[in-house]
Amino acid sequence: MSTKGTSRVMAAIGASRVLGLIREILLNTFLGAGKELDALIAAFRIPNLLRDLFAEGALSTAFVTIFSKKLAQDGKTSAFRLASNVNTLLFVFLLLLVTAGIIFADPLVRLLNPGFATVPGKLELTAELTRILFPFILFLSLAAVYMGLLNSLHHFGLPAFASAAFNFVSITVGLLLAWMLDPTFGQRSVYGFAIGVLVGGLAQWLVMVPRAISLGYQPRWLIVWNDPDLKKVLRLLGPASIGAAAVQVNVMINGFFASYLAEGSVTCLNNAFRLIQLPIGLFGVAVATVTLPHLARHAALDEKVALRDRLLVGIRQTLFLTLPAAIGLFLLAEPIVASIFQYGRFSSESTALTALALKGYSLGLVSYACMKVVAPALSAIDRPDIPLRVSLTGIFLNLTFNYILIRVYNLGILGLTLTTASVATLNILQLAWASHRYVGNLLEPHFLQGVGKILLCCLALIGALLVGGIFIHPLGGPLSVRISGTLIWVAFGVGAYFLSAKLLKLPDLPALLRRQGS
Repeated sequence: MSTKGTSRVMAAIGASRVLGLIREILLNTFLGAGKELDALIAAFRIPNLLRDLFAEGALSTAFVTIFSKKLAQDGKTSAFRLASNVNTLLFVFLLLLVTAGIIFADPLVRLLNPGFATVPGKLELTAELTRILFPFILFLSLAAVYMGLLNSLHHFGLPAFASAAFNFVSITVGLLLAWMLDPTFGQRSVYGFAIGVLVGGLAQWLVMVPRAISLGYQPRWLIVWNDPDLKKVLRLLGPASIGAAAVQVNVMINGFFASYLAEGSVTCLNNAFRLIQLPIGLFGVAVATVTLPHLARHAALDEKVALRDRLLVGIRQTLFLTLPAAIGLFLLAEPIVASIFQYGRFSSESTALTALALKGYSLGLVSYACMKVVAPALSAIDRPDIPLRVSLTGIFLNLTFNYILIRVYNLGILGLTLTTASVATLNILQLAWASHRYVGNLLEPHFLQGVGKILLCCLALIGALLVGGIFIHPLGGPLSVRISGTLIWVAFGVGAYFLSAKLLKLPDLPALLRRQGS
């Protein structure tokens, strides 16, 4: 595959994830791991779940699959007509959904966060923030259509950059409004941060509209219910919605159990999940974004061998980038969390709790990222029922495991993250087996040889980090030592990993870092 697009998307998504991390740092610094931030995170979790159900994950997969086939077979005019049809239907449906969400915010919050009732005013604050944030799903869903349209036309950079625009706008507007509402950043300031997130979602949509128009797309109001291509999108959207939302549904279940834990647990859990999402978005989503249009085209032209080879390259690249990230986050969890979050009202106790959650989540990082590549491949070959079945099974397992580890064995926040990681691993194993059956033999000698070399590089990484731990002790010093020590430690491990990759002549290194074709 051409990795120039992958590198460009990685850069844009990297900027977005870094800005998102900055937003989380500011929230933790000004609000601390307490009632206000717990409420904001819980309120955002509801539209964020719907975002995966109807927007970025599922809708992009369904729309790109059909839109790409339409482009290849019938040309731009027919494909753009489909885009207008989807846009209009989506706007009408989600406008009704947002209205219902605002009206029923209070019972919804009580259902999903029952443990908040033990803290005075926490449920009420969460419901108010939920009403502010609910329109977010409308903006993000419309953005998903434009993102899919541009990706299908092989314009990957701007759609990936759009989420960076969201984070930048949400930071600047949120900080300004929070300060205006409460210069001391007390409880009222949380409303300003919530409005900032909403405005950021609007920006993510609008920033892509001019580029789409410049490529020939003229948005118009159009609903043709009997359009066979619209029916195909909707048919894929149903299963893909549940499949793409599995992680978010599991996070929602985790939030349910976390609401009964000590105050600040929801915030610490979110911080750990944010750190895990950084490599997933930077590597897994970037590879998947560039891979999906090619998979859809190969499927449309019935090029089975090319489709399988493209999928294997995507999986190998994802493993090459996420395996070392998972190892680093597990071994360096506490210094990384301390360097990123431990400022202002965020205490060392919160750092320890977040690091514990991060270790649990890191065990499932590779599985999360690979799911982003493998699940859309099954939709591309018109088997969306497989990710659907796997996801439903995973949600049931997550609920069961959480109950056992939290209520029976009292593992607290670690139990929540271990469950999520375990379920993600089981999910990817099922998807890989299904891909092996329907896409073709995934155990190609060349692929297995590449995976073996990646594992050898990971051994070098582990050795470097363990040796570095003998000489580097960032947690014992002041802020400057904490940050610089952690950066040196990380750089030492990264250097060992990439040096090993170069010595073993892994194809992913020159392909991704020098932007050459693989």
